[in-house]
Amino acid sequence: METKDIIKNIREKKGLTQDQLAERVLVSRQAVSRWENGETQPNTETLKLLSKEFDLSINTLLGTPRQLVCQCCGMPLNEDDMISREPDGSFNEDYCKWCYHDGGFVYESRDALLDFLLGHMPNPDQLPDKERRLQYDGYLSQLKHWK
Repeated sequence: METKDIIKNIREKKGLTQDQLAERVLVSRQAVSRWENGETQPNTETLKLLSKEFDLSINTLLGTPRQLVCQCCGMPLNEDDMISREPDGSFNEDYCKWCYHDGGFVYESRDALLDFLLGHMPNPDQLPDKERRLQYDGYLSQLKHWK
């Protein structure tokens, strides 16, 4: 679904007129109309306001143009309810809610996360823990949080 359709559908589901939405996100009714007609898209600051107003990630508002992955553990963030939030309630699209919570990281070190992964991830090939740890560590080292 395109941004224009997403904004219109959500606005209508919330029972808002274009005027009401415009007032809430500090733009003109004409701006909302242009978004819904696909003539323009909201700027970054307005997308943040829309995200807060609709309780949706910016990625979702934009029609999910990119696959989000937690930059701490590598988990795909396929649903908005998996995405972490800042203390003010805004989405932090870099991390899952299990790695980043209430403005802070859950795992104090990469070793702490590796210990968790070893204890909770399936091991269908019965690999030794040392080998699994090296595999996980190699993947984690590519993520923004551990660089």
